[in-house]
Amino acid sequence: MKKPAVLITTFVLWRRVHTYSCMGFSFSSSIVPHHNLRRSPCTLILQSHQEGQSQDEQHPSPLFLDATSSAAASYIHLPSSIAASIDKVKHKYLPPNTTTDAINKRIVQMGLDWSRKQQPNTENDMHSIQYPNMERVPGCIAAVELQTTLIPTESSSPNYRVSISGSSDAMLSGGLVAILSHVLSNEKVSATDVLELDSNTVTSALGLRSILSQGRNDGIASMVRVVQKQIRSLLFEDEPKEFTISETKQTNLKQTSAKPKVAMLLSGGVDSSVALHLLLQQNYNVTAFYLRIWLEDELAHLGECPWEDDLNVCKAVCEHAGNVPLHTVSLGKEYRERVVQYTIDEARKGRTPNPDINCNSRVKFGCFLEYIENSDMEFDYVASGHYARLEDDVKDGTKTRRLYRAPDTVKDQSYFLCALTQKQLSKVLFPIGNYQKSQVRELAADFQLPNRNRPDSQGLCFLGKVKFDDFIASYLGEQPGDIIDALSGDVIGRHNGLWYHTVGQRKGIGPVLFPIATAHGPWYVVAKDQENNIVFVSNRYDEENFAQARSEFEVEDIRWIAAKSPALSLDGNASWSEIQLDMKIRHGPKIVQGTLLLKDDGSVGNIRLEKKDGGLAPGQYVVFYEKGGDECLGSGVISDLHWTNFLQHYDELKIASSQR
Repeated sequence: MKKPAVLITTFVLWRRVHTYSCMGFSFSSSIVPHHNLRRSPCTLILQSHQEGQSQDEQHPSPLFLDATSSAAASYIHLPSSIAASIDKVKHKYLPPNTTTDAINKRIVQMGLDWSRKQQPNTENDMHSIQYPNMERVPGCIAAVELQTTLIPTESSSPNYRVSISGSSDAMLSGGLVAILSHVLSNEKVSATDVLELDSNTVTSALGLRSILSQGRNDGIASMVRVVQKQIRSLLFEDEPKEFTISETKQTNLKQTSAKPKVAMLLSGGVDSSVALHLLLQQNYNVTAFYLRIWLEDELAHLGECPWEDDLNVCKAVCEHAGNVPLHTVSLGKEYRERVVQYTIDEARKGRTPNPDINCNSRVKFGCFLEYIENSDMEFDYVASGHYARLEDDVKDGTKTRRLYRAPDTVKDQSYFLCALTQKQLSKVLFPIGNYQKSQVRELAADFQLPNRNRPDSQGLCFLGKVKFDDFIASYLGEQPGDIIDALSGDVIGRHNGLWYHTVGQRKGIGPVLFPIATAHGPWYVVAKDQENNIVFVSNRYDEENFAQARSEFEVEDIRWIAAKSPALSLDGNASWSEIQLDMKIRHGPKIVQGTLLLKDDGSVGNIRLEKKDGGLAPGQYVVFYEKGGDECLGSGVISDLHWTNFLQHYDELKIASSQR
């Protein structure tokens, strides 16, 4: 039998020999104590298994093993100082007999605490040595950065202990960074101990192997390797060169082809996957991007969190399409500032926010476009799987991008795109905008997409499967107040916070009403008094008393997609002319008719609907469309004046009701 080849390579290792087995090869290495620091060339020999090997060599230790299993103790080999440190961390933060949900919440809380501290290594003295910068951890979906400082110990033999600074844009990942820091920064753990640590055994030793996903387990292992690399870099003039069997070639985003270059926003859903294939058919040069936002990770304990599944589907779709390059971009910081903070602020005021509109204008076609422009990546367009149409209108040498509703009135998403500017629209493509949803499903089958049978996502895009009330509760908690019958003035219940209710709401109001009132339902939310923390309700919402409140309201922050008010001009008396429009008060196929009369500088106005609406809530977007047409012209936001007008006439309303 021919002997298998032996692969030999030379690189820097340290004395004190250890033998490891992995993937059919035996590794011999050595580590030198810190008091005898000097580079020493050694040889790494990789040899395949042959007959006559010892039983241990034929049955190598598994790379991943849950520390709670009976076999763990015989496989997980840790330096004694690190083992003791892990026991201390487990006792304090990860106690036994704790549910998976509780553990996840603890880790998220550790991440929140870690992010609030934001403290760099402060233990430096003139003898400490610090890695020069925060280093991004490869292989982590979240943006995780680490920096290592070595601090001299007071022992008789020269040595160092380790201190770690780190950051993450996802709280669960931040919690894992905090755990790793607690383990490795223990004063009894030396830099030598950290170098001896097998990175793949950390989660098993912590008892987290079965709780965390494969991606999280790999992420912690990658964090350990980054710390070890930084330690080696600090202890040696040159960083030891690691042996790799193969290298992955990186895709150069600056393509040399003359094809138009498109950055395709891929979500893992059928719509964006079909859009990607249509772009390829149209001869575009496509690179796919998966946007990582913090919320899916940070609030994972509130509900099922599908982002890892989404990313795996994206990888499968890109591979199926001919190995289309796929990149993950983490925009957590920007997302918090531009979407989440807006949502929390609006809810705190008792208003009804629309985070999906801001997600499109501020993130997908906002900071992602900025990310592209500020990097060395050159793209002509950004594409998505939205159902909407775009057309160019050229007049007098000036091109205007116009937005239209999709043919599929149910799936049409022009409502969510109403806040896009001309600059943003000029860079955008909607490949499936002219298709019905049923046609997109047929195309997915024709393309044999790996996700062709995947169901459509439901709910708000920035929440995924997390319930909005749970999201708000995690930030605003509860602030109980009275629920008052708008017509009688009687207190008929107690709410837990204005932010849990919106005008027109029926579902969910019953549980917070007194039993005697529940029997006289159904009840509808008709207004909120933010100053006095009152929710007004009525079981006579369809009566004439509320006709004006349901058909006339004030709007603010009016914006036009074409950058100027369409078909509106000052009349001879220097006042705004009234215009008839089709409108959407909320996402969906329903179109309502009404008139808009602008006021002052044109950024505010008054709207009168031809028919009563189910619920007009301040903070809610009203989207304007061409009368009898499909063009989306712009939008406005329902003003707080709508509540003010209602409360001003509240006493008159009660008197009129008592006289009926």
